[in-house]
Amino acid sequence: MCDAVALAAGPPAPGAVLWKLAEEGRQLDANVVRLTPGARVDTHTEPHLDVLLLVVSGDGAVGSGTQDEPRALAEGAVLWLPHGSTRSITAGQRGLAYLTVHRRRPGMQIRSRADLP
Repeated sequence: MCDAVALAAGPPAPGAVLWKLAEEGRQLDANVVRLTPGARVDTHTEPHLDVLLLVVSGDGAVGSGTQDEPRALAEGAVLWLPHGSTRSITAGQRGLAYLTVHRRRPGMQIRSRADLP
């Protein structure tokens, strides 16, 4: 269990993962992330996983699409980021704390060339 609001209200620190779901046997991954004012998660594409994002505190913008068009984020906003979409996240003047939830990624595996697509 995690109190995301209390974590986000903690003392300022460099952007970091404040909490993550780590229980064995889980099917989901979840993280509470805090970005310092002006910090940015660079534009990237997530090819395999849908991600649900909940803004816990602060403000900022999410960029989406090929032009990285910014959309405002504020406390309480919930965003679905579908797999295959391009996105970036930029913290506003108050910083930004958010929860992400997505299907758990399988662990790294060693496979033979014959198993590769």
